[in-house]
Amino acid sequence: MRTGEGGDRPAAPGVDRGGTPMGSERIEKRKRQMSIAQEPPRAARGQHAGGNRGSNACCFCWCCCCSCSCLTVRNQEEQRPRRASHEPRIGLPTCEKSATPTLEEVSAWAQSFDKLMITPAGRDTFREFLRTEFSEENMLFWMACEELKTEANKNMIEEKARIIYEDYISILSPKEVSLDSGVREVINRNMLEPSPDIFDDAQLQIYTLMHRDSYPRFMNSTLYKDLLQSLSEKSI
Repeated sequence: MRTGEGGDRPAAPGVDRGGTPMGSERIEKRKRQMSIAQEPPRAARGQHAGGNRGSNACCFCWCCCCSCSCLTVRNQEEQRPRRASHEPRIGLPTCEKSATPTLEEVSAWAQSFDKLMITPAGRDTFREFLRTEFSEENMLFWMACEELKTEANKNMIEEKARIIYEDYISILSPKEVSLDSGVREVINRNMLEPSPDIFDDAQLQIYTLMHRDSYPRFMNSTLYKDLLQSLSEKSI
């Protein structure tokens, strides 16, 4: 067999002179290029290595898809102002403390609704009755309006009026009171610059509703009769 220059045997097809198959360097180079192309960005590696999603991560995946529709909605919700759950209810009545009524007071409640509502014990007892009829919000609204009328600070008036509106006037509130459309329209206009008497018309409507609807049932209720009988027995 003929030999090449220098007496060396000619290289076999597909093999270089060093014994390495031809094209292996090209293959290795191609693998390195592919691995680099498939490698995630450094910032992404840091996020995945920590096991946490990025601040803009989509709720359905691990990617940082800032154009995702669910992310857009979530960002809008985060930017919307909201009242913290622990924020106190400023100045609104939650429980009116009252002394035990006397027999004379309880007897006077039967004479008129005004005499019932004028005493703290009467309001407290009537409110307890309204709670059994799932209409306690009427008394709470009336009491909140009375509290608002005593406020003189402008900022506090605005804050209390806003809370009353959200709790008892807004159609989205579970404690919404029953008011006609005309009264609601007036309140909506006046909420731009609320005053202590902004809810006067609404308060009068609720007072009339309690007088005509709930008061007669209260006078015939077991709650009132038992209280009257108990005080009568004590007096004897």
